[in-house]
Amino acid sequence: MLIYGLTYEKIENFLLENEIKSYRAMQIWEWLYRQKVSSFDEMANLPKDLIELLKANFTFDALETVLANKSEDGTIKYLYGLKDEHLIETVLMNHNYGRSICVTTQVGCNIGCSFCASGVLKKKRDLTAGEIVAQIVKTEKAAKERISSIVVMGIGEPFDNFNNLKDFLSIVNHPKGLAIGARHITVSTSGLVPKIKEFAHLEGQFNLAISLHAPNDEVRSSLMQINKRFPINEVIGAIKYYISVTNRRVTIEYILIQEVNDSVEHAKELAALLKGMNVYVNLIPYNAVKEADYVRSELPRREAFYEVLKNNRIQVTLRKEQGHDINAACGQLRSQHL
Repeated sequence: MLIYGLTYEKIENFLLENEIKSYRAMQIWEWLYRQKVSSFDEMANLPKDLIELLKANFTFDALETVLANKSEDGTIKYLYGLKDEHLIETVLMNHNYGRSICVTTQVGCNIGCSFCASGVLKKKRDLTAGEIVAQIVKTEKAAKERISSIVVMGIGEPFDNFNNLKDFLSIVNHPKGLAIGARHITVSTSGLVPKIKEFAHLEGQFNLAISLHAPNDEVRSSLMQINKRFPINEVIGAIKYYISVTNRRVTIEYILIQEVNDSVEHAKELAALLKGMNVYVNLIPYNAVKEADYVRSELPRREAFYEVLKNNRIQVTLRKEQGHDINAACGQLRSQHL
């Protein structure tokens, strides 16, 4: 088992089960997440018998860098190989507030979004909590910079890997772990209604983003198969429930695709759908992929869409694209190496 997959409480329990003082957990995490060592032998203040115990039960090796593509804007997309030879993607981005990372939660994806390269290959398995954490640790080491925020919206549906997601969030948010504040961690879902409601009761003020991408069931079902299971009205109901429980704003992710979901009429419909809700709409220029025939919405259409939402008092941003020149859309790099 990967050492990165243990929450602080699980490490404490492991130590107590082996009749070792629980304070050693703090020392282990200091080596893992402050010193970022690559082996148990580097944990200099641990007794030899504890080091041998850790070696016997846990490993460090999780990811191998297959490729790292750097964009002109500073975005770096890593293709990582897992121990079972599956491939995953991790993206490191530059912002004026620091470095953010987009992590993957599954090998492949079963959600079935027609515009996305991730779903071309169906889900092979969930990533463990340790494999998700390891993406951050390895990427920080490679970049030699601290990562200040996390978006969980790489390959896969995070809420379809909910238990490992919870452990991951506990580890990266813990003050003795990577110590990334909950408000700097965003989890994106395609709209798994029961898990949205469960997420509302999770300890910690993590951010929630919903991949909506359409204002009605007809358009959304053509783009996202998951809409046939959880139609828009159910997703909106779950968002309202989340807001009522947490009193937190929800981000609505909306990819603009030319003449599919980007008309002024679509914008008016979306404004009506979201009216009065504590939401923020993130309009995203589509990153074209060879697996789909869709094209990016032209700039005048994107700007017109934005203006409709703004004039209807919907909080909205037209996002600046990042990494378009290095195939930074989800699943693109992986699909090219399979």
